[in-house]
Amino acid sequence: MARLAAAAALAFTAAANAATAGWPLQDADTDVGNLASLQRGARNFVNYCLGCHSLQYMRYSQIAEDLALTEDQLRANLMFTGMRIYDPMLSALSAEQGRSWFGNAPPDLSLITRSRGPDYVFTFLGSFYEDPMRPAGVNNAVLPGTAMLHVLAPLQGLQRPRFETIAVEGGKEIQHLVGLEPGNLPGDLPEAAFDSFVRDTVAFLEYVAEPHRARREALGVWVILFLLMFTAFAWFLYKEYWKDVK
Repeated sequence: MARLAAAAALAFTAAANAATAGWPLQDADTDVGNLASLQRGARNFVNYCLGCHSLQYMRYSQIAEDLALTEDQLRANLMFTGMRIYDPMLSALSAEQGRSWFGNAPPDLSLITRSRGPDYVFTFLGSFYEDPMRPAGVNNAVLPGTAMLHVLAPLQGLQRPRFETIAVEGGKEIQHLVGLEPGNLPGDLPEAAFDSFVRDTVAFLEYVAEPHRARREALGVWVILFLLMFTAFAWFLYKEYWKDVK
């Protein structure tokens, strides 16, 4: 199953690489060591993403353990579908329903930050804009033609695209997207608050992709300190053994 998910992520990556060639990615500036940020991100994901996207390699019980949540807190804030605490975080939307409604099955997001990077996910979530030519009325600057709905529109609002006309070979002209600006439909959150909301969500997805990262990095500091101390001890021992050898 892990190989299948990785293959799907790679396929998604190939398409996304072509799409993002001309659009700059923003710095997500996430902190997976910030427990409060991860807790907020978990809440955001469940409320806005889990309806379509699963996290098949993450169990509710592990979230409770890693994010310092009691079972009561977990059930009150993150479990709304009658799932058991040891169940994986699966969307109620089936692949067949996804293909029927959106044209594609929404991908599992367990490894999305490993395959695309946090900057990509952060920029993608903030780069939707109004496009009446699309079935859902929105498009995305990072991944043009995406089938995903702008589920964060109530928070961010609906942005308006800014195009410039470029002459191409044959005397033809094309419209090139050069920026996004606030549209006529404002969101509930100011820009800074929305960015913070998305940053927390991306941080949670980073944690999901590598749950033991913070623990590993903390342990790495002690390992490096031990190696430095051992190296110093070995050097002085070497000097002591060979001090009388000419």
